[in-house]
Amino acid sequence: MPTTTWNRHHVLSLADFTTAEYDTVLQTAASFQEVLSRRTKKVPTLQGQVVANLFFESSTRTRSSFEIAAKRLSADTLNFAAATSSMTKGETILDTAKTYLAMGTDIMVIRHREAGVPNAIAAEMDRLGVRVSVLNAGDGQHEHPSQALLDLFTISTLIDPANPRLKLLKGKKIAIVGDILHSRVARSNIWSLIATGAQVHLAAPPTLLPKLFAEYFSEESGDRSQESLVISPSSPSPQLFLHWQLEPALQDADFVMTLRLQKERMTAHLLPSLREYHQLFGITRAKLQLCKPNVKVLHPGPVNRGVEISSDLMDDPEFSLIQSQVTSGVAVRMALLYLLGSGKA
Repeated sequence: MPTTTWNRHHVLSLADFTTAEYDTVLQTAASFQEVLSRRTKKVPTLQGQVVANLFFESSTRTRSSFEIAAKRLSADTLNFAAATSSMTKGETILDTAKTYLAMGTDIMVIRHREAGVPNAIAAEMDRLGVRVSVLNAGDGQHEHPSQALLDLFTISTLIDPANPRLKLLKGKKIAIVGDILHSRVARSNIWSLIATGAQVHLAAPPTLLPKLFAEYFSEESGDRSQESLVISPSSPSPQLFLHWQLEPALQDADFVMTLRLQKERMTAHLLPSLREYHQLFGITRAKLQLCKPNVKVLHPGPVNRGVEISSDLMDDPEFSLIQSQVTSGVAVRMALLYLLGSGKA
């Protein structure tokens, strides 16, 4: 295990993560990855502690990943589902959190469709003066820290399995493709990838870009379709670029992250059709020819086959890291729970 002191009480956002904290998470996850390869995949590090998964929004992958991570650390787990809870009788979110606090919860893993709910629960725990840690498992269109950390771990262990660290990605070109506007995964990945020194290229239709970016591309002062918008111009080596066509983002890319397109966006008339989206922004073998020869593709899941990525490409281990992301997710979430819970023993 890394010996770096961990002082963070909650994990709510990656916006203020330090290089040392990133490397501590990566190296701790690598230790647990080794544990998960053993015949006995369980360690007693959080024995006697309680991890409550408070998922006010439906999820399968993230909740299951946190649950098995907690159990691999020998913690007791409580799982909350809003549809069958007292919230249907009028109980507030904070009252629900305090109910789980009264049951002896040490770590609360929070997922909610509204941004800011994990922060509000963390603030309430701090106000009460209790040693309960809050981990953001995805809140609205804000952030999804553990997903970005597992993406970072997946990439860095591909480069150096024995010693994953932030600087391995310095100078790498990483394209993030899809619904940037609504994606909490994209927001957290932007924070983490810029911290590595990678060049991050975002590609999406103008309707799926944040308003500021969409306005830039809709200006009438000439054709900007092939031009990059540099988001961090004050940096001596700009790291964040924006494209409203796919090809410039893919050109010589080392990694491609494609985002899930929620089909309800169609009802908001943000896209003409899923077929057209796939033609213009779907990742296929032919489009990957623009990338580096050893390019790898990531996706947070669940995948809409034939929309964000072609089905055959998704199942091809030569290019796809999607299953590796799922495996990495358990090790990274074990690392986060361990780092937050190790001081409570």
